[in-house]
Amino acid sequence: MNYLDLIKNYTYKHLSGRYIPLEKINPFLSILNGNFKVKTEGFSVENRAIKTIEWGAGKKKILMWSQMHGNESTTTKALIDFLHLLNQQKETFVAEWYNEFTFLIVPILNPDGAFKYTRVNANQVDLNRDSVNLTQPESKLLRKLFDEFNPDYAFNLHDQRTIFGVGNSEKPATISFLAPAFDEMCSLNQCREKAMKLIISMNQEIQKVIPGQVGRFDDGFNINCIGDYFQSRNVPTILFEAGHYPDDYEREKTREIVFLSYLVILDSIKEQKYLKNDTMDYMEIPENCKNYNDIALRNVIEPQTGEQYIVKAQYLEVLEDEEIKFCPVIVEIEKKETNFAHLVLAEQCVFLNSLSIKEDKIGEKLEEVVDLSNIGVNYLLKK
Repeated sequence: MNYLDLIKNYTYKHLSGRYIPLEKINPFLSILNGNFKVKTEGFSVENRAIKTIEWGAGKKKILMWSQMHGNESTTTKALIDFLHLLNQQKETFVAEWYNEFTFLIVPILNPDGAFKYTRVNANQVDLNRDSVNLTQPESKLLRKLFDEFNPDYAFNLHDQRTIFGVGNSEKPATISFLAPAFDEMCSLNQCREKAMKLIISMNQEIQKVIPGQVGRFDDGFNINCIGDYFQSRNVPTILFEAGHYPDDYEREKTREIVFLSYLVILDSIKEQKYLKNDTMDYMEIPENCKNYNDIALRNVIEPQTGEQYIVKAQYLEVLEDEEIKFCPVIVEIEKKETNFAHLVLAEQCVFLNSLSIKEDKIGEKLEEVVDLSNIGVNYLLKK
């Protein structure tokens, strides 16, 4: 199987960007062939449909859900690419997979959050902290699907922020994985080891494309997190975290890496390639570290004292006219370098006003604190 050719040929060109509400995927769902069953399983707090897509007649059952956090859409785009591949029926392995697998896919679990571009649902609840309490209709629906479908594997699909790097290297965590813990001791059992071995298979292939840019997510146990809960139910569960690729704030390159990971893990399950993997190789994947900022201005001058500062900024993602605008906000003003940055600028800039209390500037818009005329504000605003 030539994974990269498949990605090139089946990335669905009619869906792009970071803002992916239900309305943007409905046209695609309407053209799926008769092998697919598209169903409205329930409704969100604000009465938006929560849909599932079922495909396949095989014994190996795989449950996949995306946009549990409404503003985490990269894995959804990759799901549409994957479904596009299945829908076209041009590859010989598609018929084999149809007889091998049964997929139950929830493309957008949190449609209210997807519409508003928020992590939480309409009741301001993080659905990934509600797996036991089940206070929200979206959480109850996912549990119902899990119980009724009784999957052999569960794929928990998310995005992670641009602040994550791979270990202490100067590499962004473009994708990260986790075989969640099932108890406080982060113990190992056959179920969790299977998840680890599948992650190893994905890591091996992804390293060929983006070497050094795969991270391992923290495995601190929290039974209210859905992955930990499903793992405790003895279902091999894998967390996918789509992250940052250089200059790819729309996450289109990352989308390709997620699509690649789907293809690799399914191929590995079907052919049982993962069985030969050693779980020690899972632990060799570097942990994610919060060691990145979006922007570092390394030469910002205080106008009264002439002192030089390093100003760090993070992009605030703002929904405007059904698009995401990236607005840089100051998170740190220091004299010494701390984190890495995705964009480092050495041009001299000047604070617009005296920096009497630098803490007062934290959280303010970068262009309202620093004169960016030497750089160009539009360049930083990513319009």
